[in-house]
Amino acid sequence: MTETKQKRKPRKYTDEFKQQLVDLYHSGKRRCDICREYDIAHSLFDKWVKQAEHSGSFHEKDNRTPEQEELLKLRKENQQLKMENDILKQAALILGRK
Repeated sequence: MTETKQKRKPRKYTDEFKQQLVDLYHSGKRRCDICREYDIAHSLFDKWVKQAEHSGSFHEKDNRTPEQEELLKLRKENQQLKMENDILKQAALILGRK
């Protein structure tokens, strides 16, 4: 018999909640106790602590390195250039038929 695992829906946490847990940790409460009590994955909690210490923000865009920002910018620019190139190819095909 195989059991089907029910997937848990991703939960949303407010910035205030995240900060409260980080504050608990900084005040001396053990990481494992916080994760167990609030049913939070250790890796997720570690991410929150790192974000709070790095930028004070729990938003991904505020915690990117300059290299990550540049990569995102270049990917966006590359996508734009691909679209423009496709448009020019279509225009050349249309004009070539006339």
